[in-house]
Amino acid sequence: MVRTKLKMDIINPNAAGIDIGSRSHFVAINQEHSDVREFGVYAQDTKELLTWLLDNDVKTVAMESTGSYWQNLYAELQNSTIEVILINGKFTKNIKGRKTDVLDCMWIQKLHTLGILSGSFLPDLQTEYLRTLVRHRGNLIETTSQASNRMSQNMRLMNLRLDVVVKDIVGLTGLRIINEICNGQTNGEQLAKLRHGNCKKSEEEIAKALQSNNRQDYLFVLKQELRKYQDAQQLIMECDDEIKRVLDEFINQDQVKKALCIDKKVHKRINKNTPKNIDLNLIAYQYFDGIDLYAIEGFSHGTVLTLMSELGEKGILEFQNAQHFTSWLRLAPNNKISGGRILSSRTPKGSNRLKIALRQAANAIGNLKDTHLSNFFNRIAYRKGRAVAVSATARKLATILWNMLYKKQQYSPPTIYEYLDQKRKRKVLELQKQIANLDARMSKIQPA
Repeated sequence: MVRTKLKMDIINPNAAGIDIGSRSHFVAINQEHSDVREFGVYAQDTKELLTWLLDNDVKTVAMESTGSYWQNLYAELQNSTIEVILINGKFTKNIKGRKTDVLDCMWIQKLHTLGILSGSFLPDLQTEYLRTLVRHRGNLIETTSQASNRMSQNMRLMNLRLDVVVKDIVGLTGLRIINEICNGQTNGEQLAKLRHGNCKKSEEEIAKALQSNNRQDYLFVLKQELRKYQDAQQLIMECDDEIKRVLDEFINQDQVKKALCIDKKVHKRINKNTPKNIDLNLIAYQYFDGIDLYAIEGFSHGTVLTLMSELGEKGILEFQNAQHFTSWLRLAPNNKISGGRILSSRTPKGSNRLKIALRQAANAIGNLKDTHLSNFFNRIAYRKGRAVAVSATARKLATILWNMLYKKQQYSPPTIYEYLDQKRKRKVLELQKQIANLDARMSKIQPA
């Protein structure tokens, strides 16, 4: 038997591969060990790396997305004449055997030379700036939530059951009472007089819940947590001002965007975590060139802000169809087929902030009544449960988003009213179709 060599076409002849590390980067420009060099992570080392690549006539570079260590090097390469792609580490796993940094960068260089690797989605610089601010704002909100939970715990240990008589301990009534407790007030009747008019519980019931045991250690911790909560709230306000400045600067660059106007959405709920100084309804309408995202039921201010910061204005153009977009979000099932049979159709693990926002919107849709998307949600939930319905509705929302942003189409759900006899006729047709499918499957079963 004559052995033949398998040859593959070289797609990127002047390619390099970089193995990213926390202390050093290994760069390969060919498949010889002498063509591999190690560079540090300082600014001077990055400049030396770039100079070495240019001196060796490298045109394109592939690098792994290892933690956050790749970002500075990626930005430096982007500003040069070298084309750079960022790849997921799971696509560059080497065959079993010895693993070193040198072999890893050589393997990346070989795969990139053959054109096997594909780059990850990355937003533009302005969207990345907005994304940094919005993610930081989310971390601050999480800090306030943790401080609120600790305040509730310490008050419970002080026998102050404020969490029983008010819905939110950091609401209008709750914060007034906590501030007075931290100032030394221990009389329940005096604390109950701080009740806001919208509070459902009476002063008498609030007074019964606020009989303290005067534990000074828990009081000290309560004061600390209150200060942490107030500081985080102040930081959120400053972050909102910076987000507003970035969005206004982007809108003011385009006079066509700036001239767009839309009516207010009075039916959209504004909770305590919604930016108070930003009209997100108008900003989102201008940002996406007249596409009204708030027309989608279940979409909140947080969902729209996450979409603007994670995807950007032109980010949707990177996905050529809705299937590609839902697959990137990990909302589409990954079918594994062998022998003509589907072995598995599980949705891949992993999520990003946009996927989480869409799932939260889908969960909110499940609580609505008699809308196009809520009816879809309820049909899935009836057959397969609420968890599956959330994923299916989130995938449907992603498809709607792609059609709206890529094709510039407004959201127009079907609103056809059906009379009772029409609904019965449609149900009869569905049952007949199910019976026909059942008969077809039974006919394939051969008797023993």
